[in-house]
Amino acid sequence: MTSELVIDVQQKEISIALLEDKRLVEYQNEPSSVSYAVGNIYIAEVKKLMPGLNASFVDVGFERDAFLHYLDIGSQFHSYEKYLKQVQSDRKKLYPFSKATRLPDLKKDGSIQNTLRKGQEVLVQIVKEPISTKGPRLTGEISFAGRFLVLIPFGDKVSVSAKIKSGEERARLKQLINSIKPKNCGVIVRTVAEGKRVAELDAELKILTKRWEDAIIKIQKTQKRPQLVFEETGRAVALLRDLFNPTYENIYVNDEAVFHEVKDYVSLIAPEKAKIVKLYTGNVPIFDNFNITKQIKSSFGKTVNYKHGAYLIIEHTEALHVVDVNSGNRSHSDNGQEANALDVNLGAADELARQLRLRDMGGIIVVDFIDMNLAEDRQLLYERMCKNMQKDRAKHNILPLSKFGLMQITRQRVRPAMDVNVEETCPTCFGKGKIKSSILFTDQLESKIDSLVNKIGVKTFYLHVHPYVAAYINQGVFSMKRKWQLKYGLGVHVIPSQKLSFLQYEFYDNKKQYIDMKEEIETK
Repeated sequence: MTSELVIDVQQKEISIALLEDKRLVEYQNEPSSVSYAVGNIYIAEVKKLMPGLNASFVDVGFERDAFLHYLDIGSQFHSYEKYLKQVQSDRKKLYPFSKATRLPDLKKDGSIQNTLRKGQEVLVQIVKEPISTKGPRLTGEISFAGRFLVLIPFGDKVSVSAKIKSGEERARLKQLINSIKPKNCGVIVRTVAEGKRVAELDAELKILTKRWEDAIIKIQKTQKRPQLVFEETGRAVALLRDLFNPTYENIYVNDEAVFHEVKDYVSLIAPEKAKIVKLYTGNVPIFDNFNITKQIKSSFGKTVNYKHGAYLIIEHTEALHVVDVNSGNRSHSDNGQEANALDVNLGAADELARQLRLRDMGGIIVVDFIDMNLAEDRQLLYERMCKNMQKDRAKHNILPLSKFGLMQITRQRVRPAMDVNVEETCPTCFGKGKIKSSILFTDQLESKIDSLVNKIGVKTFYLHVHPYVAAYINQGVFSMKRKWQLKYGLGVHVIPSQKLSFLQYEFYDNKKQYIDMKEEIETK
């Protein structure tokens, strides 16, 4: 199996697609303006104590206050509290972390009102993004994750991933990290560190230590609260950190700044793989070029078709996700109804495992498979689902089919489920049901081009339109595009874009920056 990562950077959003054998398996999209992310660290202020929940609400600068439970405050809360006071007592000279005092652990059976007070400053890290009506979830156990190691300030031990089975290798890593780790810090050794040399691990440990030192300096220098003191690496790099493996063949990026950011990171963690990071410079939108747009439009939405006419119905509710498996209009197997049901269900298990990763569905998922009478078939379906979910990085638990034919799955949820609306609103009537005459659409486009060239002075630009419209504009020896080029110059380029609906259009300049040419009357 080969993996490719495709990163589409736009002015308003960034989208990341992971392909396995050219098939879309993970997709993430977020606006460029979104600043919060799992892993961000804040110096924040306690707003409200909730003794009944043994928890508090903390202001980290979001619309809704974040939730911090007593058990998530962290065993070294008193050590952090004392060190923060020492850091903020002198704005000119930083109190060295190596001289910080490690105080006794926080009691596990304590209460929130005896530990925190309203208005108190606390150092917290986001562990779960805002979902629906809930604010972010926080922890006081601060950690800095790298490719091979996780640094834990005020930790006291070195832990090695349980997935490293060799006792000799575990002992080697533990001894090695103990010899190079900074004072007052604990370290978790991740699975991918197996077999790595001391130089690689030491280099990453220094980077993680520098991030902690920079966060402390920011706390010392700034008085504004709440204050972001450490921002998790960009989504592209964060995804790479957790996903990167030797099977990656290519990483394509269509933005030069993000390309350099990704290449620098890959050069750091796997120098021999730096050449797989490539800058995409084609005129066709990057997702269209790799057939991702079509896969997105066919994979999201309420109904998802998979093989031989069978399909899934996926519904999202506040408490859980419900999936119904339907055989559709597929032809029945010669082996009878039981064999037909098994075949449909096994196909559904394959597609559902992909959908869980693709949509990042979390919480409780209930799946209504087609009823099967044989116990061995039900066991076969359960084993197939477990095997398919082995590729999923999120923690999950799968129960065998119940007597009602339902399978229950729980999957770790750290951000809202990805829900891409694949239904298109008419761009010319905005759902009102009345549009200008379609035959006048090309006249409208020419009017925009005239304004762009003769009034605004943009001579070179790219007009993105639906592929059908692009085919119409480009048809013939003396096409409409050729007429425009003769009239307005050779800087006129027409690009088919699968993400646009039928009469929708977008203009971009030669630096691929969006040009807003919508008239006020169009957008009302």
